[in-house]
Amino acid sequence: MRWIVDGMNVIGSRPDGWWKDREGAMVALVERLDRWASSQGETVTVVFERPPSRVIASSAVEIAHAPRAAANSADDEIVRLVAADAAPRDIRVVTSDRALTERVRSLGASVHRSESFRDLVDPRDR
Repeated sequence: MRWIVDGMNVIGSRPDGWWKDREGAMVALVERLDRWASSQGETVTVVFERPPSRVIASSAVEIAHAPRAAANSADDEIVRLVAADAAPRDIRVVTSDRALTERVRSLGASVHRSESFRDLVDPRDR
């Protein structure tokens, strides 16, 4: 299974103050995805609207961004990635965006909601 993650949608699924340090939240998400992908043997691409201002390194996660930052540009890039894949049925897109969900499902991909995925890769303290 290949996972394509709507980065800011996953970050925004938990009101933990991420908006105070957007770049830090991006780095933290990639670190969590890296640990999860490495431990589970999963293939993960995370997509952001724009490239991070500082380099984010990951051994297990591909970090992608839209060609130009704009409204829904990350969504468009996710759709492009799904459409370009030879096996879209083997892709699971992580998002809670309804319009993006409809677009990728129409191409054959499945969808996993951001909130439950965030809990999977970044469990809340109970």
